[in-house]
Amino acid sequence: MSEITTLQPQLLWKWFDQICAIPHPSHHEDELANFIVNWAKEKQFFVERDDAGNVLIRKPATAGMENRTPVALQAHLDMVPQANEGNPHDFTQDPIRPYIDGDWVKAQGTTLGADNGIGLASALAVLESDDVAHPPLEVLLTMTEETGMDGALNLRRNWLQSEILINTDTEEIGEIYIGCAGGINANLELPIERENNAFEHCLQLTLKGLRGGHSGCDIHTGRVNAIKLLARVLAKLSQNQPHFALAEIRGGSIRNAIPREAAAVLAFNGEVNAIESAVKNLDVLLKEELAIAEPNLTLFVEPTAKAETVFTAQSTKTVIHLLNALPNGVIRNSDVIKNVVESSLSIGVLKTEGDKVKGTILVRSLIESGKAYVTELLSSVAALAG
Repeated sequence: MSEITTLQPQLLWKWFDQICAIPHPSHHEDELANFIVNWAKEKQFFVERDDAGNVLIRKPATAGMENRTPVALQAHLDMVPQANEGNPHDFTQDPIRPYIDGDWVKAQGTTLGADNGIGLASALAVLESDDVAHPPLEVLLTMTEETGMDGALNLRRNWLQSEILINTDTEEIGEIYIGCAGGINANLELPIERENNAFEHCLQLTLKGLRGGHSGCDIHTGRVNAIKLLARVLAKLSQNQPHFALAEIRGGSIRNAIPREAAAVLAFNGEVNAIESAVKNLDVLLKEELAIAEPNLTLFVEPTAKAETVFTAQSTKTVIHLLNALPNGVIRNSDVIKNVVESSLSIGVLKTEGDKVKGTILVRSLIESGKAYVTELLSSVAALAG
């Protein structure tokens, strides 16, 4: 039990603390689902799971409200599992460790899982409470929302009895959402050529400390994408420094999270001090430029083991230019609803695998044609890179 159980409403935070204690990343929600099912049975509520693993719980109406319109509360069971680089957290085994920081509840070195853990906790708190008057109530908990809406897409037909469904996967207290963005994964795969490493030195260039966030909900807030910013840094270094070759480049770990960290291994000849000095200057420049948006940003180099092979000069150039040119962020705002993003994209994962650099980009749009346009935009940029 953590300190968050002292917060009010107590029942809500008790449940959120319990949810944090049970590992539940996407595709690994069964332990949490079974815990909730067993609790519901102890409470003598109606409870079932369908073939997709979704959980449905029913609670009779409060006395005098039996003839009211039945209502369902819906939440998803999984969370986005992302840890800071160097944190050995195993999301399938280790609990999330929440703590209070001023007015915020945060997690130690990982995503918190408030999407949708706090919504899940609110639905379970309503089920447990004897103080909340309600009509016939259903609570629907769906599986694997974050990686493909698997539970919702495979929900048992005619299972729900409610005429009204309230989805708890929301961002603002007191706000009602009237739509959502459809998404599509765009997978980038760039072939690279390698050669034996004949350079004298290798350094790892690391960018970390960015705020990150959800690539849908936070895309309009100015939070910086670590992969994109690293590409900018590499492009700048390639203009002003002696020739270097990439040996590896990577960033992010989850497709639907704005990356907080990214890194590249550089091989080069000449003075190490020259690269170190250039990186320090860029660190100062970026900290000044992004002081408000990214107050904890840090850019640095450190020694690393010498790579056996490196990208050729042309492959190094192509990778840097492609990543620097990739569109990212808000593409267009809605004409229908003021201050709402219509189309956006975010590169969430970048990795080097043998003779390929691979990226996963999540495209979102309120309209199908917008989603298609952004995908075509990506295809055009990729085609220019060969």
